[in-house]
Amino acid sequence: MKATVVTSAILAILIFIWYLVADRITPYTSNVRVKAMVIDIVPEVSGHVTAVAVNNGQVVEAGDLLARIDPRPYQLKVDRARAALELATQSVGAGSSAIEVSVANLTAARTNLENAELQTARTLELESRGIVSKARGDNARATLQAAQSAVAASEADLDRVRREYGVEGADNPQIREAVAVLGEAELALDWTKLRAPARGVIVDLTVTSGAYARAGSPLLTFVSFEELWVEAYMKENNIANINIGDPAEISLDLYPGRIFDGVVASITYAASDDTREGSLPSAPRVDGWMREPQRFPVRIVMPDYQVGSEGHDIRRMVNGQADVVVYTGESRFMNALAVMWMRLMSLVSYAY
Repeated sequence: MKATVVTSAILAILIFIWYLVADRITPYTSNVRVKAMVIDIVPEVSGHVTAVAVNNGQVVEAGDLLARIDPRPYQLKVDRARAALELATQSVGAGSSAIEVSVANLTAARTNLENAELQTARTLELESRGIVSKARGDNARATLQAAQSAVAASEADLDRVRREYGVEGADNPQIREAVAVLGEAELALDWTKLRAPARGVIVDLTVTSGAYARAGSPLLTFVSFEELWVEAYMKENNIANINIGDPAEISLDLYPGRIFDGVVASITYAASDDTREGSLPSAPRVDGWMREPQRFPVRIVMPDYQVGSEGHDIRRMVNGQADVVVYTGESRFMNALAVMWMRLMSLVSYAY
């Protein structure tokens, strides 16, 4: 009996020591959430929805049609704008066909540039945070540069057409105004088609044909598949030795028994104290003799994750749960214990 008590005491002390050391060398937390880029699909024009081309939970590719707003009012505006341009060109003796082609090309190029700027800004922001690779950032820059070049070429072509008709031709103020109105009308018509900004999945789809879409109001929600990361909420004791670039392992509850490699991408060194601007500061309540530990988000990315890859593509449940361990040092013994612990926790996910 005495030997059992001594053995139990020694075992408890060893576990306590392991907990203290592991908390700093191989910090672990089960307070982890899966994160993704959640994008509100917002129409630029108002009108009745005539078609919804997707279903809730459907995976879509970049550029796929999601929904369409009734194009008829905007097509009429295009027709009126073309008629106004024709009248203007006839009045000054200039042909409108070449101008219409140039305007259409310029409108398409500007639309493509607008989309490229949005995609590039999002990609470069993610690149600066270490979420996507530099190669993807370079591709985004190249795409933006190509779109800018296309706009410049279209503008040059329109200028060339205007010069051909001389000051009394396309440079006539009436023609320039008609060209601008036609460009705006064609752009608004193009905006009646809502398309997927990237590969992803449709969530929270509540709109149907016949609903009225208002410009600037979200119509549906889109979750991008382009990026994948988890936010591990670590205690202050955990963060002390964590550095950006440290390797990590992730166990997703969605995939029990599987371990995914990760890398620390960023650490948030601030937490909200729930004090509103202009209000008096208040001390947090502490119940009992031990205070609740403060937690800080640590962003962990999966560098081997490849969109569309049969071996790497992962279904995500935004805010789904996971377990994470970060390897902050070269201690083989502690790392080995952490590896075994993660495998155990991954298997436990089968049970709950």
